[in-house]
Amino acid sequence: MDVVAMHIANGIIDGPVSLIFTGIAAAGLAVCVWRAKADLDDRLAPMAGLVAAFIFAVQMLNFQVLPGVSGHLLGGTLAVILVGPWVGALCVATVLIVQCLLFADGGLSAIGLNVTNMALIGAAAAYVLVAGLLRVLPRTPGGLGVTAFIASVIGVVLAAMGFVLQYALGGTTELSLAGVAATLGGVHVLIGIGEGLIAATTVVTVAKVRPDLVYANRHFRKSAVPTAGAAV
Repeated sequence: MDVVAMHIANGIIDGPVSLIFTGIAAAGLAVCVWRAKADLDDRLAPMAGLVAAFIFAVQMLNFQVLPGVSGHLLGGTLAVILVGPWVGALCVATVLIVQCLLFADGGLSAIGLNVTNMALIGAAAAYVLVAGLLRVLPRTPGGLGVTAFIASVIGVVLAAMGFVLQYALGGTTELSLAGVAATLGGVHVLIGIGEGLIAATTVVTVAKVRPDLVYANRHFRKSAVPTAGAAV
């Protein structure tokens, strides 16, 4: 099983389950497009392009976490803090699709699996975590950095558990489910720490230079209760 960078290759998950998650990914992205229309403006649109480009560039750089195992920034938390959950999910999904089609990074039949895990689950987990943390942490650059770090670590592990669910439903290898869960959970804690450091550094830098460009500063209110249907 390939645990490098969480990109699922062709054949690891069987066809029916891959098809189901392609449908889930398509439906989720359609909702994101619909909700993103309310957020996109002259300030957020160029920022979204920069975020997508940054995630794409950083994902091309793997960092070693164990011998023979490497990981890279998934980008969910960083995107949510800078451009919001709806646009953020679309940024990550765009990067994943381009990587799959142009660089064969992740199988074509697994694109729905990868988008579900890294774009949809990643952004949803990041939204709930960031909105919750910013109810108690200050909106200073330091507070945003701590938020980015904590949400990144937890969000990466939750995205990895999305693969565990998919493997339980349609895994094609002989590895045990418990072994897959333990391996991915442990490795992605380390990957999450690496991502958290990158995301925190980026968010702090942007917040110090242009705090008005940080979506979380403008839209995540201390009184807001993070729910799936809440407008942000």
